[in-house]
Amino acid sequence: MTTITNANSDHSIEHLATCVINSTNEAIIVIDENYCIMLMNQAAQAMIGLSASQGSNNDIRNLLKQQQSIIYVVDIAMHEGRSISDRETIQLLRPHSSALPIQTSASPLYADNGTQLGVILSLHDASNIKQLEQDVQRTERLGMLDTLAAGLAHEVKNPLSGIRGAAQLLSMELEQRPELREYTQIMIKETDRINGIIEELMDLSTPRTKELTQVNLTQIINDIILLQAQSKNGQKIQFNMQLDPSIPPIVGDQTLLTRLFLNVIKNACEAVKTDGNITVSTRIDTEHHLSTQGHTPVPFVVVKIIDDGAGIPPALLHTIFTPFFTTKSNGTGLGLAISQKIINDHDGMLQIESTPEQGTCCSIYLPFRRTLVAQ
Repeated sequence: MTTITNANSDHSIEHLATCVINSTNEAIIVIDENYCIMLMNQAAQAMIGLSASQGSNNDIRNLLKQQQSIIYVVDIAMHEGRSISDRETIQLLRPHSSALPIQTSASPLYADNGTQLGVILSLHDASNIKQLEQDVQRTERLGMLDTLAAGLAHEVKNPLSGIRGAAQLLSMELEQRPELREYTQIMIKETDRINGIIEELMDLSTPRTKELTQVNLTQIINDIILLQAQSKNGQKIQFNMQLDPSIPPIVGDQTLLTRLFLNVIKNACEAVKTDGNITVSTRIDTEHHLSTQGHTPVPFVVVKIIDDGAGIPPALLHTIFTPFFTTKSNGTGLGLAISQKIINDHDGMLQIESTPEQGTCCSIYLPFRRTLVAQ
């Protein structure tokens, strides 16, 4: 067992304390009794977007003058000498970066003799919490759709089959009347289109049982890109492939995962301009792990599909997973909902980031399982 003592000097303890503070992912800012910043750890510097020298000796009230909720918790800790946590997520406004969702807490800083020296302010990155909340909301919407889809399929599918059958019989009777038979062909085509939408809804409400096998993600993606490259309808899309060849096959459903990546890559192709660019990359993400009871936590395989298309307006970014929501003239609005369902069934995560006029990044996280986990 390794022990740490202060036998050498007080300097070693100070050095150890500095290492501890800089090693944590929590943003820590130490403020003296005059509200001046005495210390900002590396996480705080990265979160706020200021170096230690830029923040040092600055009044926290001036530095964060637009963040009154943060100053409030500092005031409570400073004047009342008690710790306070604000678990409401707020947006941290940063000078050179986009706003970051955070949660705050503050504690009084005391000397050995009990004198209050200042306040320790802690800022917690809540972006993962927001992502989890959004995932839960999407799952709830899909659950509501299950009931709708089951009833809709029952009420619509049988009459639709009757309409199609009648249209086929009528078409046979009108073989000598091509000017009228054209209408029956339209009827058959439209009933087939509606039937396709019903089938997609049924995939959401009553998905088939997963057939888990060893799936080579690199091969799936390469095959899809090859097909998309042959059917670009005049587009000059440049595919930039950054696939890690060392990633071995993972456990998954080959058919469902193929459908997932086909949906997302087709969306990227439709989003770019005539001479657009699409980057597809894979890597092992060791920062996040999936934990299941009785099993060792496993990292994720991350597949990123990045396009330089028109992007998604911020107002629409949280509605794109809503079933039947689409901005395409010929879309059903079910592609992303089905993709989310497939990812949920594989214990994965889906994250979409987009900037208007710059493009969209779709990140798909799938557990890096090498062997089948009992369900």
